[in-house]
Amino acid sequence: MIYKEIKIWDQENLANLKCYLLSDSKEFNTGRKKPAIIICPGGGYLGTSDRESEAIALKFASEGYHAFVLEYNTYFGNHKGRPDYSNMPPINKKSVFPQPLLDLSQAIKLVREMADECFIDKDKIALCGFSAGGNLVANQSVKWNEKWLSESLNTSSDLIKPNAVILGYPLTDYILMKEEVYQKANKDLLNFWKTSNTSIFGKEEPSDEELLNLSPARHVTKDTPPTFVWHTANDSMVYVSNTIVYGLALSKNDIPFEMHIFEKGPHGLSLCDKTTAVNEEQINPHCKNWIKMALEFLDSQFKNS
Repeated sequence: MIYKEIKIWDQENLANLKCYLLSDSKEFNTGRKKPAIIICPGGGYLGTSDRESEAIALKFASEGYHAFVLEYNTYFGNHKGRPDYSNMPPINKKSVFPQPLLDLSQAIKLVREMADECFIDKDKIALCGFSAGGNLVANQSVKWNEKWLSESLNTSSDLIKPNAVILGYPLTDYILMKEEVYQKANKDLLNFWKTSNTSIFGKEEPSDEELLNLSPARHVTKDTPPTFVWHTANDSMVYVSNTIVYGLALSKNDIPFEMHIFEKGPHGLSLCDKTTAVNEEQINPHCKNWIKMALEFLDSQFKNS
């Protein structure tokens, strides 16, 4: 394996692409192009979780994927873990939309441009996002062909199109989420919601129009790529209704998709095993089946492409 890091933009921009590239060993079918996956960790647009980064990349690499982890622009930049709200880390003003989406689009473009050099199949580039990273990936799924996005990067829409998508406990409908947060959330979650809004919308209380724009469940079209989505029914941070409405939208538009809702498990399960768990609650033998099912889904989609 070859590991390297690529700055997405100039040195003043925090976006970073971590590359886990499979070696072209002569023991195997040398020169054979392999699929790739770009992983967008969660973190409420405040940061990017290490628990949803390298371990996920290595899992996909072990299954024959070139893997990439995108550290997109977030509110607290390189800060890791839940911030101390009484002593806030430095703020990154580049976190506000559309910058994270531009980061992801640029990352897809860069991976496609690396295809010949790194034996990447440019028609088999998948995205995998968790929580807020799932929101980012889902927005890429529904906005990849919007003219403003390709023009912002001086490229074509085809170069920033994902071929398939995996979403783990994603936020897909901000309007629905807002309703449920104010009905169900405790004080801590409400504060987290407002801080997260500030990071991506630039304000604690964005308008319904702004919320609608970043609600991919309301923008699914016939051009949305095949999607695998999973969640737990009792997720108390990003409610499972986000996955249900997204599945309905995919179904209405005849998009190939697979949706799995597991009965129990906290938000942020990642791989659901000891490689990504920080407590016993995050080890869930039943939910850990998601990765096997997601790989099978990708295999079926790429086999048909």
